[in-house]
Amino acid sequence: MNDEQLRAEALHNKIVPVHFNANFFFERAVQSLERNQYAKALKYFSKAVEYEPENPVNHCNMAGIMSEMGDYEGSNSVLVDIIEHIDPAMTECYFYMANNFANMENFEEAEKALVTYLEEDSEGQFLHEAEEMMDLLLYELDRPAKLTRIKSRQGMIEHEHARTLLEQGKFAQAVELLEEIVENYGDFLAARNNLALAYYYVGLFDKAKQTIQEVLEQDPGNLHGLCNLAIFYQHENDVSQLLPLLQLLTITVPFHQEHLFKLATTMGILGQHEIAFQHFRRLLKDEELSSDPSVYHYTATAAFNCGRFIDAERNWRFAAKLDSDSDVARFYLSQLQHFQEGTTQQPKINYHYHLPFEEQLKAWEHNGEGITDEVKHNPLVRSSFFWALRHGDHATKLQVIQSFAWIGDEEVKRVLQAFIRDAEEDVELKEAAVIVLEGLGIESSLLEFSTQEEMVSSEVVDTEISKDLDQPSRTVVNKTIQMMDQSWNLDQQDDIQNLWTEFLHKSYPDTPELGHTEAWSAALEYWAIKLVGLPTTYQEIARRYGLSPSTVSRYARRMDSVCHMKDRNG
Repeated sequence: MNDEQLRAEALHNKIVPVHFNANFFFERAVQSLERNQYAKALKYFSKAVEYEPENPVNHCNMAGIMSEMGDYEGSNSVLVDIIEHIDPAMTECYFYMANNFANMENFEEAEKALVTYLEEDSEGQFLHEAEEMMDLLLYELDRPAKLTRIKSRQGMIEHEHARTLLEQGKFAQAVELLEEIVENYGDFLAARNNLALAYYYVGLFDKAKQTIQEVLEQDPGNLHGLCNLAIFYQHENDVSQLLPLLQLLTITVPFHQEHLFKLATTMGILGQHEIAFQHFRRLLKDEELSSDPSVYHYTATAAFNCGRFIDAERNWRFAAKLDSDSDVARFYLSQLQHFQEGTTQQPKINYHYHLPFEEQLKAWEHNGEGITDEVKHNPLVRSSFFWALRHGDHATKLQVIQSFAWIGDEEVKRVLQAFIRDAEEDVELKEAAVIVLEGLGIESSLLEFSTQEEMVSSEVVDTEISKDLDQPSRTVVNKTIQMMDQSWNLDQQDDIQNLWTEFLHKSYPDTPELGHTEAWSAALEYWAIKLVGLPTTYQEIARRYGLSPSTVSRYARRMDSVCHMKDRNG
């Protein structure tokens, strides 16, 4: 071999091969977008489509860039192709098409696309924007749109109430309402996603995962569902399931603010802090979010966790300036300073915009003023309390119980009452919970708790029927006994109370909202009759209570799912 051949071979060995695939071109497209090089981004997204022609995300990205460049007709051609040949379930394409037609001042076609979107999209992710566009079209066309229904509005009022409950940290009540919405509106995927989150907040991981699977069975590309499922897989340490899902989320670039925020926070939770940082930076360019201190905190957290300490400090300083009354940014700036000075190891920082749980407890104990109303209703704080009470060590649980005295709302009372009835919890902790409940106005005669060996009562329990239950629970039992045949003796009435008490105990922490007394009483009577071997039907019980058979069936199935009534009756 001559010298020239040797040099050629040596050069060949130094060449690092580049593997061209959809991900390669996708990353180039994102880089071009960040530099506002739309023509290059379109070129790279087009190449990604060539490598993965069946992936609707690549096509949708390409349509979005074309729209940004003013090629509205070309963008709509891509969107139509997605609907007709790739993924008919991507109903948001109709909304994008309506925007393109409106930009072309083709308002008739914009109306058709928008009506199709509203009538076919079950999630309503662009519902607010669609309603604003409807107002524009009403002005331009001088007539109302021929809209027969808004699919995503089915159960919308109830869903908004459930979201409010989640925002207030009232997870048990939210679970109950969302379960009812999901049962009545099976294709209301946003409600299923929120139900999964509610289950997750109270520690019911299996139910949370099952609910997300139901979402993805109906809509495999549902971004909220995919993000939630990834978090659940991480919680279970199921690496084999998590990795392919993580790869999909890594190459996803949402255009809608809500989706971008969901993906950014998810990637942060999954430990993909560099990707989370890039997404949060995009969010800060949105005028609506550029004055939100929590988004600066999320950006700083992502920056810190991936070693961008200068970016972290800058963003926390912005957060501190925007929210001068909050200690959050100042606390993390001090953590950063200690770390940079070498006095502490690099701390682990999560993406919640509040102080770490231990720091909150220290602050409240130090100032002696208790918990502010803002903190009381913060769902992240409340979920951390409920989570710690269920999964924390002895010392943490004791701190949570004592902190509940400062919150003192009805859900806290219900959670503590369920806690003292859990036979596996420590007696010392239950005694502390009893003291807190008595301080919150619960009569000591109503507070009894169980150990694995015996039932220990704080006082002698009155023999009056259902005396050991709280008022809403007593109302259900008393209503059932009042409605049932007078031939039922005291022992059988005790069995009814015991059955109801068992249901409440086993439901914790998913304790049901008891506002619909007649429905719960009807369900309780149905199973009481069944368990003694007597015949009855939903229709017969419903007629006596003035309810629909489906209502009785729904509440009876809820009891069966907890206490396995059918197995006893079989």
